[in-house]
Amino acid sequence: MDPVFEQLYEKYHDDLFNFLFYMVRNREHAEDLVQEVYVKVLRSYKRFKGQCSEKTWLLSIARHVAIDFFRRQKHRRKWAGPPEWSEESIGADEPMPEEVAIQKEEIQLMYRCLARCTVDQQLVLVLRFIQSLSIAETAAALGWTESKVKTTQHRALKALKQYMEEEAEREGWQHEKAQLE
Repeated sequence: MDPVFEQLYEKYHDDLFNFLFYMVRNREHAEDLVQEVYVKVLRSYKRFKGQCSEKTWLLSIARHVAIDFFRRQKHRRKWAGPPEWSEESIGADEPMPEEVAIQKEEIQLMYRCLARCTVDQQLVLVLRFIQSLSIAETAAALGWTESKVKTTQHRALKALKQYMEEEAEREGWQHEKAQLE
């Protein structure tokens, strides 16, 4: 195997998988899409000019692969919720089980609300806050201007906050109603 490809795989495989998993919310689909990304990388690496970082280039390819996947599905994608928690993920320095349950509920709420955002807003939030890309890297990965990324991020955070407040209010009302019955 090509040593350059092996190096890319070692350095960025987890980032690619996590990005695609957050986009499609299905482990099997994400694994398949990662393989598609690597096929495209093998075919096009000689044309990579280094105008952006390798990670940005790979995430840009992954974005296009995800968009192609959604087009093939012929319906707007749905987020399946947060990844599964396992007993191994909770160690001695981790929060108590009650705290973990509360965090899990909050994460599920966030993902439900994130699904209500536009696709562009979801892309920006995943790249900026889950993949920890800078504004410039996000712009390069999406093929946008930095200004568009900043505007979309601002609107996405505002919408996400509003959706989360609405959900929390609705859940609080349902919880109070259940207690009264």
